[in-house]
Amino acid sequence: MFEITGRDGLARMGVLTTKSGKIETPALLPVVNPKIFTVTPRELYEEFGFKALITNSYIIRNNEDLKQRALSEGLHKMLDYDGVIMTDSGTFQSHMYGEVEVTNKEIIEFQKAIGTDIGTVLDIFTEPSWSEEKTKNAVDVTLERTAEAVSMKEDMMINGVVQGSVYNDLRTECARRMASMDVDVHPVGGVVPLMEQYRFSELVDVVISSKIGLNPNRPVHLFGAGHPMVLALSVLMGCDLFDSASYAKFARDDRLMFIDGTHRLGDMKHLDCDCPACRGHTVESLRALDKKDREKAIARHNLYQIRGEMNTVKRYLSEGRLWELAENRCRSHPALLEGLRRLYDYSEFLERTEPISRDGAMFYSGVETRGRPSFLRYSQRITSRYVPPTKKAALFLESGKPYSRCYAEEFDACRRAGFTPIVISPFGPVPAELDEIYPLAQSVFPMQREYDIGEEEDDLLSCFLEKAGFEEVVMWPVDTETEGEGYDVGVERARAVARYQFGNDAADALIRGRIELVTSRKTGKIRNVISEGEHVLSMRAGDGLFTLREEGARRILSAVPAPHMRITVNDDAVPFVSQGRNAFCRFVLSADPEIRPMEEVIVTDAEDRFVATGRALLTADEIASMSKGVAVKVRSGTGD
Repeated sequence: MFEITGRDGLARMGVLTTKSGKIETPALLPVVNPKIFTVTPRELYEEFGFKALITNSYIIRNNEDLKQRALSEGLHKMLDYDGVIMTDSGTFQSHMYGEVEVTNKEIIEFQKAIGTDIGTVLDIFTEPSWSEEKTKNAVDVTLERTAEAVSMKEDMMINGVVQGSVYNDLRTECARRMASMDVDVHPVGGVVPLMEQYRFSELVDVVISSKIGLNPNRPVHLFGAGHPMVLALSVLMGCDLFDSASYAKFARDDRLMFIDGTHRLGDMKHLDCDCPACRGHTVESLRALDKKDREKAIARHNLYQIRGEMNTVKRYLSEGRLWELAENRCRSHPALLEGLRRLYDYSEFLERTEPISRDGAMFYSGVETRGRPSFLRYSQRITSRYVPPTKKAALFLESGKPYSRCYAEEFDACRRAGFTPIVISPFGPVPAELDEIYPLAQSVFPMQREYDIGEEEDDLLSCFLEKAGFEEVVMWPVDTETEGEGYDVGVERARAVARYQFGNDAADALIRGRIELVTSRKTGKIRNVISEGEHVLSMRAGDGLFTLREEGARRILSAVPAPHMRITVNDDAVPFVSQGRNAFCRFVLSADPEIRPMEEVIVTDAEDRFVATGRALLTADEIASMSKGVAVKVRSGTGD
């Protein structure tokens, strides 16, 4: 069983529960050759902290001594390992050396017999060079064998491997058919050649096309991806599990892993590493070790590098900053940077899981930052949900933030002249009423701009001005004799933010009639919105967005048809959720497919009656598929 406990877009923190314990994801599983322990399983568990590993059931089965020990003692005792053990099936041996002398049924039965926690189907490794027809036939065999394994698995979990070579449609189709089966983990297979050849843009295609078809209630394992330089990008794409045999293979060839690549000991001039394996060593002292000791030292170094980078990835993920880490890591090699840029081709898919806001600021790390899905979301909403208070626009060049404070006098004069202030920013046009919302105010960009982003900004500005219906556009300042009282800036801000956040129909229901604004004495910012005597909204200081109050939620339910902003729970959950307890996935009947993580939602019963307000933690697809975990972090309910 898999539970999502945290997220940053497609990237997820979770817990996979197996019969031998739990794996906290994202996690890397070192590959252990059962015949050669470069680093022992006991050391992997106790010294390095790896709570799960992979070994090869085909090698064990073909070695009589290992086979008998595994059958009599069990796999965990044979390896002297207390964590979770996943076993491979012989697919890689088949890929490397030709046909293996075992059937799918035989290898599944053997994995069960030796006490494997997560077993693997004897799938067909699909090469990047294969024709589409040959690949399709191989995918069909993999699917047939997976169905057979599912019928046999009993208490052993099963890896359902997504194959399809570099054919995206085949990957997605394989994933969808695999998702309908009772498998427990979804490895993405056949990708080692792409990584070995640094074809990272194609790796992105393979992973995302697989993710599109997969069921989100299962972890995704990127087979063979264990190099520290690819971990940040891989987790960003929504992969949860990884494995590495390279830590030992590279060590046998005197190659050391680092986050910026792999380096041969013979070519290195300096050892800039302070891991426990390297501490006290120089390049010369490492070279002077005998072969066996040097191999073990380098293998341990590689493991420390992998572990350290995985811990860094987890920290950035938990802080909502994984995009920044991935952008910085991908600059270590042009092919990785090309892979990151290929990810932008899937912005529509990525936007569905992009949180509405994060706790920290967005830091710009280069032109690639503009490819993040939050930019796409802003452009979509600003061109479809913004209604200006006047028909004349005055454009301002970006200065300090918040814009309304830096341009206080200019904006005031602009409004009295009947103009709507619009700031030209890295996100595109920003109406002054929206300058405090996430991520516009909570972002840090350098003043020196890149030369190659102007065309994008110009296109968005033109589209925005056309969609907003402005009849006159000027660059401020201008000479004008028009002078008036302008308009209520606070009310227009409340209305604009509500439209951006909830949609135009919902905003019209919330901001109507006589409006009173409660503002902060210290900052003057909006704190509460009172409409016709009812407290409908409260504005959050951190992200400039609204928290929905019960009275506001009831207005939306009355004015806007379902499923807008709704998450509907069954009758069993209503009494608990109404008391302010969180709404769990297993009790949800339906959810608005347009809901994004951290978005304000209304919890209703089956009759569309108000139960509570809160913030969604998952998307509608995720909620529907998960049997465990929180769907809505409830803020307040009816109290009934």
